[in-house]
Parts: sequence; structure tokens; C-alpha cells
Amino acid sequence: MRTAPEREAERGNQSPSSKNWRRGARPNDETATPAFQKDEVIRDYRLAFQSRQASLIGRKEVLSGKAKFGIFGDGKEVPQLAMARAFRKGDFRSGYYRDQTFMFATGMSNLSEFFAQLYANTDLSADPASGGRQMNGHFATRTLNDDGSWKNLADIYNCSADVSPTGSQMPRLVGLAYASKLFREVEVLKGFTRFSHGGNEVAWGTIGNASCAEGMFWESLNALGVVQAPVVMSVWDDGYGISVPNELQITKGNISEVLRGFQRKPGERSGFEIFVVKAWDYAALCETYEKAAALARAEHVPTLVHVVEVTQPQGHSTSGSHERYKSKERLKWEEEFDCLRRMRQWMVAQGYATDVELDRWEEEDKALVRDVQLKAWEDYRHPIDDEVKEALALMDEVAAHTRSAAAVRKERDALAAALNPFRRDIVRAVSGALIAARADESEARTRLAVWRRKQVALGDERYGADLYSTSPRAALRAPRIPAVYGESATSLNGFEVINACFDAALKRVPELFIMGEDVGRLGDVNQGCAGLQEKHGALRVSDTGIRECTILGQAIGAAMRGLRPIAEIQYLDYILYALQIMSDDLATVRWRTRAGQAAPVIVRTRGHRLEGVWHSGSPMAGIIHLVRGMHVCVPRNMVQAAGMYNTLLQSDDPAVVVEVLNGYRMKEKLPQNVGEFTVPLGEPEVLREGSDVTLVTYGACCRLALEAAELLQESGISVEVVDVQTLLPFDVKGRIVESLKKTNRILFVDEDVPGGTTGFMMQQVLEVQGGWQWLDSPPRTLAAKEHRPAYGSDGDYWSKPNRETIFEAVWDLMNESDPARFPSFF
Repeated sequence: MRTAPEREAERGNQSPSSKNWRRGARPNDETATPAFQKDEVIRDYRLAFQSRQASLIGRKEVLSGKAKFGIFGDGKEVPQLAMARAFRKGDFRSGYYRDQTFMFATGMSNLSEFFAQLYANTDLSADPASGGRQMNGHFATRTLNDDGSWKNLADIYNCSADVSPTGSQMPRLVGLAYASKLFREVEVLKGFTRFSHGGNEVAWGTIGNASCAEGMFWESLNALGVVQAPVVMSVWDDGYGISVPNELQITKGNISEVLRGFQRKPGERSGFEIFVVKAWDYAALCETYEKAAALARAEHVPTLVHVVEVTQPQGHSTSGSHERYKSKERLKWEEEFDCLRRMRQWMVAQGYATDVELDRWEEEDKALVRDVQLKAWEDYRHPIDDEVKEALALMDEVAAHTRSAAAVRKERDALAAALNPFRRDIVRAVSGALIAARADESEARTRLAVWRRKQVALGDERYGADLYSTSPRAALRAPRIPAVYGESATSLNGFEVINACFDAALKRVPELFIMGEDVGRLGDVNQGCAGLQEKHGALRVSDTGIRECTILGQAIGAAMRGLRPIAEIQYLDYILYALQIMSDDLATVRWRTRAGQAAPVIVRTRGHRLEGVWHSGSPMAGIIHLVRGMHVCVPRNMVQAAGMYNTLLQSDDPAVVVEVLNGYRMKEKLPQNVGEFTVPLGEPEVLREGSDVTLVTYGACCRLALEAAELLQESGISVEVVDVQTLLPFDVKGRIVESLKKTNRILFVDEDVPGGTTGFMMQQVLEVQGGWQWLDSPPRTLAAKEHRPAYGSDGDYWSKPNRETIFEAVWDLMNESDPARFPSFF
């Protein structure tokens, strides 16, 4: 089957100035062709040509071994020039790792930074996007100042930090666009001019044609159509997804054909405006993007630009060759319809430049890009080479003062002979030398050991810093404000406590909004938001569709623009729909930008004991191991949850709060300062003093643990019950070890699978905090069964820990140490 580009080639060359508007374009719906200035056109072409050279040189650098991997934007240069022309200050990009030309054209990146990232230069001044943490083509601007405060986002060009998983940039795009809707329509946000000028900012998304097969693309597209937010989404369509053609990716092999139902009708606002334009037609591209951006900016109509007939001169990436799967005819067509070649032909035909001038500029630009690349390589290598020299000199000193000189010199000479060694090679060689000379203490060996420790620490800083905030607004620095109760404190249902907390927060924090399934009109399924939409408006307490992935994405994008979303995922079991985005995007934002960006989202959900397989799960180990970079709060009741929300709303880190499902109807006293008191993160609370066994748990298990402790007390066993309160961070002051010093026995209890969160808590207490040295008995864990929780009261009883199993676990622990006093009787 011939592809569309191949059929076009058979019909011969077409005028590159032909218009290619969206399907169903109405009469008089086209704007005049943009007025092109000669200097602008020449500047655009030269920048695109430089970008192409960067791609070509970048591939060679990878194949020569100087860089690890390369994925480039060759073939997409001209469409990205046009997109950049319509991009404005305050706008945000959420894109795709082939957008280098767009980044160069907007000034959000440059050739030097491009090559620095290719080489993984850890110097932030060289690679401000990620400081060497992300592979090439993963772009980001720094939206935070060094102290963690926001920059004036409304007056700069902005790029949210890229991610690699295909389609994962789309959920965040929903929030970046939705923020403009809130800034335009919510009265209390009118003064937030640092973040928006009246909601006039557009969110720009880019995606490859094959990634349009991803569910995240469709969920995001639907969400944007529902909320009607200002987005310009570009699909770069080169006909393939690595080797798989469109016919096997998209129904009908054409994404804009499939999306006909999303096209808004004449005279209506609801829906998308969809454009189709060829990747090699500079004039039509510029006209299309200006029209799409103007519509999105002024009317908040989402638009999609399907850019077809895109070529990919070097194939997908440096890991393969497209000659393996493209026909000779296709490759010939790609050469003929290369966007740079076509733009050059158009410039000559329009009289903007001559072939002689273009030849001269191209030679100049080849030299320019090569010079930038060489300088970037030198800047990357220079500090490493200096460290190599230091290591060699120190190893020479060690060799002169050890009986193992030959072994030390072997390590030294291998490092000296290495071509472009990495820092890992330096540390390996130094470690080998220290091991070889371990029997001979000397000042030289001590100096080398100190030098190694310094290099290891620097490496830890380069690659590990900024997983969590260290700014003045970090959650661990939130002021400690105790709950205050009056003499006649009112006892309310748990959901009423949460409701009062949210009501106070919405009054206190104008940038706060709450959204999720059934949150608005119903007030959430457990009534924690009851009446709040009526009080604060439908845009601050909002209903969404059943779309967990983009609920979270909507929150991420909005948080990146300075807002404070609480995103509700109705049940903990369904957080799995959003877990990929939570893990790959939200949890890593600060780390992968080296504190250049933040998205302080609070994910609200509820879980643990209820009824049925998918309404009573507790997959906490999966969550805590996949969302490092977020705080994970597991309050035992709604007062504790309220205090945690108050803490988190002062923080600039993201978090998830898991409320206890069976706690909404339990009575709790309402603090007088329900909107102000805080619960410190990472600080366990002792719920019951004891001397024989320390029982560590959280959430719904706290009540069961207290019941079992009471029963055990009657049987002569004193149990100290500790509620960890937060799993991330976990017991930052070692409170549990203090309890263990007293009891010398410990049991970890929760509702996760065996070896899950109980295993994590054990590792933290015994290994990280050194609690093993205080044990008189083997540590124990008590978790739920391996199967999912079964339905019904009996299903719950036999699936998860209960009062009796906790009693039995503690009794067995005491039986092991004193069987005569505590004989087995079950």
C-alpha cells in the first residue's frame, strides 16, 4: 500500500505556498497570508539549518561513543519555526523530545545547551534543563528562582519538563491550558499577574503520530474538549512509529480523519478546531499556527494542528536505521520533500535569497554548529580531565609508599590510557588502588581515600539532590501548630471535619481549587466537599469525568503555573490509572530539573477497609516505591488528615493523602483552629504507651491495634502502639527506635501484601535507623493476605489483619522469649 506522501510524489511537485486548512473550513474563514519580512525568513531558515546540523553532528557523536544516545528533531524544523512565531511570553510548552528547533527559535534553549545535554554535562549553567539528568531532547525552562520562589511566569517563555514515556506529556497539557481558564474566570485570581495576564496564555502540546494511539492522548483530548481550555496541540506525522506504519497505529491511518467528531460546528464553541497542513509548506504553516493560536488565545477554543508529510532523515534514533523498514520509494520521497529543501526552493522562488547566498550561509552555519559542538565537548571534558590528573597524581604517591606498587600502577595506567574516561572510571580506578594498598597505611593513601570520599559525595549531589524541596517552603519546615480544642468542642462526623478544613483553606488560599469525580455538586461520595461548590464556585470545587490519569495531569499542569490543586482520586484502588503519570511526571519534576520546576499537587484519595476487591485495597508499597519525590500521608482519622492538608498547603512539594474509608462516619472533636493547625510530616505519634512490644502501624489499622493492645493488656502484655502517620517521609527523628530501646521487640502491621509496606517499615527502623541492635527477639510483620480483599464482612476478616490476628502475632512474639509465661493456646 502506498502512503499518502508517496501518492503525492506521483502527482509531481506542488506549490509550497498552497493552503491546507482543516477539513470543513468555511468560506471566508481564512486569514490573509502572514506578511513575511525578508530578514525574518532568512533568520528562520538559517536557524532551521543549524538545527539540522546539530542533529547530524549529534548522531555522529553518539556513534563515535562520545555520547550515550541520541534522539533528534530532524525533519520537523520548518513546522517548529512556524509554531514558534505564534508562541508568546506566558505560554507553556508540554512537548516531545524532537522539538529542538522550536526551543531554539523561542530562545528557550540553544545549540550549546543542546550539546551539553547530549554529553550529560552536570553543570547547570551548561544544561539548565536538567543538569545532566535527562537524555538529549528533553527540554525545560527554569520556572523557579534559586530560593524556590516562582519567577514571573507571565513575562517569560515557559517549557514544562519533558518526559520520555510516549504520550505522557499530554495529561499535563490539560492542566497547563486549564490554568488559563481559571486565571481568566475566577475572580480571586485576577491579581495573580505574576502567573497570568488575564488567562490569555496558550498551552502548546506536541506529539508524534504513533503516540496518538496511546490512551493518554485520547483521555487528554477528551478532557480538553470538555473543559474548553486554550491549547494548540501539534501532531508531527511522519507516517511511522519507529518501524510500524500509520495503518497499524491509527484507525484509517489518519488521526485528523478519526477526529472529525471533535471538530466544532459552525457557530458553536464546543469542540476542537482542527487544521491539517503539510510539513514542508512554510507559508501555510505560519498562517495555520497564527490562526490556531489566535483562536485559542482569544476564545479559549482548543485547537489541533495535524502536520502531515513530515520526514525523518535519520530515522527514529541512534539505536536503529530507517532503511531497514522504509521502501526505496519512500526514502526517495523523503529526500525530495525534506522541509529544508522545500523551504529553500520557496525562498529562491519568492526572491528572499539566491542559491549562491544560501550556499554561503549554509557553509557558515555548518562551521558555527561545529564550533559550538567542539566548545560544548571541551566544557564537558575539562573538569573531568582535571579530576583524572588529580587522581593519577594521588595514585602515583600511593604507589611510592606501598608494597603493592605494581597493582596500584596497574589501576593508574589503565585510567591514564582510557579514552575520554567518565567519572565512574576515575572512582573505579581509585577504589582499585585503595584496595590494592589496603595493607599499607600512609599519608598518601589517606589523602587518596579522602579524595575518593569527596568525589563520591559530589556524585551523590550531582545525581541525587533535589528529590524533595529544601526551600523555605519545604514541608518539613512547616510551622508546628497544635490543634486547639475548646471545653465544649463539638463532636462531628469525620467528613464534617474534612469539610470544615477545606472550607477554611478555600477562603485562606485563593489559588487553591479542588477537583475530581463527584467533588462538585455532590460534594464527593463521602461528603467531604459538601456545599463547597455553592460557597466557592464551580471552578474552585469542580466535577470531572471518570478520567483519573488526566485528573492528575490537570493538577500537574495547573500546579506548574502557580496554582494549588487538590486532585481527588475517588478510591485508592483506582489510583493505579494515574500511577504512571504520578510516578514518571509528578514525583520527578523537581529532581529531573534540579530544582528548576515544581508542581505542588495534593492528591486526595481514600482507601483501606471497606467492601470488595476494588474498594478496599491498600497497595501502599507499590505507591511508596513508585512516587519517591512525593510525600505519602496515611492519617488514621480525619482530624489528622486535616492537619496534614494544612501542612501540605504551606509546602512546595507534591503529596498524596490516603484518608481512611471507614472513618467518615466516626465521631471526632472539631479543633477550634481547624483551618490552621498542622501535623508535622515524618513524625510518628505514640497512641498508647507500653513496655513489652512496639507495634508500628498506620491508617485504619491503628484502631485495630489499639483494640488488640487493650486485650493483650488484660493478658499481661504491655504494647506500645505507634502510628507512623506518614510513610514518606518516614520517622525522620527516630521515634520508633526510642520505643524499641524500651521494649526490645517489634511488630509491623498494615493492610498491604506480605513483604510490602511492612517490609519497608522494617528496613527503615532496623537498617536505616539501626534499630536491630536493640532487639531481643526476631522482628515480625503482619500484613494482609497475598490475594485481593474478598467481599463482605467475613471476606474482610479473613483477608486482612484483625484484632485476633494482631493479638496472636504479639502473643507468639512473647511466647518465643518466655514460653512458660506465655504458652501457646490458639
